[in-house]
Amino acid sequence: MRARLATGVLVLLLLLAGCTGGDAETGGRITLRFQSLAWQQESVKATKELVKEWNAAHPDVQVEYVQGSWDSVHDQLLTSFEGGEAPDIIHDASDDLADFAYGGYLADLRGLLSHRLKSDIPQRSWRTTTFGDGVYGVPFLQEPRVLVANATWLKKAGVRLPTPEHPWSWTEFRQVTKRLSGGGRYGVAWPLKEPVSATLNLSLSAGGELFHRGADGKVTVRFGAADQVVPRTVHDQANIDHSASSTTLGSGGSDTLPGFFGGKYAMVPLGFSYRQQIAQQAPKGFAWQVLPAPAGADGLAQGVSPQTLSIAEDSPHKKEAAAFVDFLLRPRNMVRLALGDWMLPTGTRALKDPDLHTAENGWATGTALAAQLRPAPAQSVRGYPEWKDKVATPAFQEYYSGAIGLAALRHRLERDGNLVLARYQR
Repeated sequence: MRARLATGVLVLLLLLAGCTGGDAETGGRITLRFQSLAWQQESVKATKELVKEWNAAHPDVQVEYVQGSWDSVHDQLLTSFEGGEAPDIIHDASDDLADFAYGGYLADLRGLLSHRLKSDIPQRSWRTTTFGDGVYGVPFLQEPRVLVANATWLKKAGVRLPTPEHPWSWTEFRQVTKRLSGGGRYGVAWPLKEPVSATLNLSLSAGGELFHRGADGKVTVRFGAADQVVPRTVHDQANIDHSASSTTLGSGGSDTLPGFFGGKYAMVPLGFSYRQQIAQQAPKGFAWQVLPAPAGADGLAQGVSPQTLSIAEDSPHKKEAAAFVDFLLRPRNMVRLALGDWMLPTGTRALKDPDLHTAENGWATGTALAAQLRPAPAQSVRGYPEWKDKVATPAFQEYYSGAIGLAALRHRLERDGNLVLARYQR
């Protein structure tokens, strides 16, 4: 009788153990799924090395690296959330988080993150992942837009080179590009296949806001004088001065590099991380340098949407996931991730690392701009993806090509844009 009772107790215990979830299959070990969007060889290597180091030091909490893709991340995450199969730790960008945060798919991190991490990242960066009263991601990598210039061309032309301390104004930038143009060559090539984020983020330097939130919390679009400085500059360079190549307006950043290397364009406005491609692909002897983007009424301010790490609301191991995020974003580890992605860390301690202050490949110029970065204007606007795709992108593309004027651009952004946003704010 005692033997049968003991056997029954043992079977019951095994059944109970089996009901604790996937941990039982690994003898009580927790396995966290981490979906990374690192794609460049150096950044994938750095991320996988850090996962390996974590796993070696934490045998009871193992992290499984899952490769994601920037091209499809939004739809892929939405499908995984709705299907209950979301990874525990999610790599994304702050401008993609709003709908997931408001939809209840992401965990509020306020009670999960260490004091060290919360205090090391500036509040301006935390604002990019704050929706309502919660914080739904850790902003950890960011990149300013800069001017990548043909150093030899600019030197021969004798133009004043801008620095973070003494940048060009938007007016001076237009004058310089006119001076550099002629004979089938252009002072600048704007790669504006995706024109909205570039235009809005650079417009912060001129004091542009575009999205205005009222006392009732509702957002309206107002395309005022400050918002018009940057798009008018681009339009006039392409259509009046002919100092900007019209053929690149529908191109991506990488598409402009052959012409840049071939001496067709003196400068290309690009995200800071494009330096990796340029360093790898530039012909032998080609001299290039990084210059700050032009400044306006608000100086060198520009908007950014940092890369982020979030935790799924459905994850049964939020504390363990937060511990891994904390490890991944220790100051030296954050530097390793930044170097791998050729971007800037958000952490103040990481930004002081000497490796990020070298003149080589323009690191020092980018680091000097870090304090000027602000949350992108559309950061917390619900309905922004639809407004961007259906209204703003075609409107800006037509304006930059010269098909419509500034008044028509304003009319479409405000009238059509506010109709779209209103559906999300009822």
